[in-house]
Amino acid sequence: MKATLIAWTHFDADVAAGVIQGWRSDVRGSQALVEFAGRACYESWDKPNPATATNAGYIKHILDVNHGSVLEHASATFYLTEVSRAFTHELIRHRHLSYSQLSQRFADQTDSNTIMSEAVWNTDKAYSIHAGMALAARDAYQQLMVILEEKYAHVANKTRRRKLAREQARRVLLESTETKIVVTGNFRAWRHFIDMRATEHADLEIAEVAVEILRQLQAHAPNVFGDYTIVKGEFGEYATR
Repeated sequence: MKATLIAWTHFDADVAAGVIQGWRSDVRGSQALVEFAGRACYESWDKPNPATATNAGYIKHILDVNHGSVLEHASATFYLTEVSRAFTHELIRHRHLSYSQLSQRFADQTDSNTIMSEAVWNTDKAYSIHAGMALAARDAYQQLMVILEEKYAHVANKTRRRKLAREQARRVLLESTETKIVVTGNFRAWRHFIDMRATEHADLEIAEVAVEILRQLQAHAPNVFGDYTIVKGEFGEYATR
């Protein structure tokens, strides 16, 4: 599994300072935007409360009172690779995230990788069963591609011909087939994803992804995600608050 943070919200502090007569946060970037949005609700630009005068204190208060809407103004985008189709089937249930996934209709799956869990990988009998199924599926895919490309040989457009073959041949592939996906979410959506998936009750693969995303978001926006603690469980790492 690989999760790469490739994009995040830009906040122009100079423009904000001009609009709000010199207001500044003690941080920059997306965390400052969260603070700006919150202060805009109450016009508390002069920071009258010492407990919320800093960005860290202000966002802590936001989280404490569950004022989650202001977190929606800041977002982060991850590129996830070396993940399985089984994983993305669960991921897309999070409707407040946005997705752009590798298309099996256009991308040739002949040499696609198989994503195995650590338990399967390290258990000889389980590995043998899974590897055998993956090999059989790829072999079936290749045979279907030959048959279907011949069936659609009369289709003049080469791209259309291949798409017709691939969209049907892909149906024999396993859910463990590797896929790649770009995922964007605002900070509130990412916190919900972490709450639901970075737990010992979640699927092991999605829990691993959720913890890695949390780890990177904590480095990117510690005031927003620093209230989580990553702990070691029986089958991997999880997040607690």
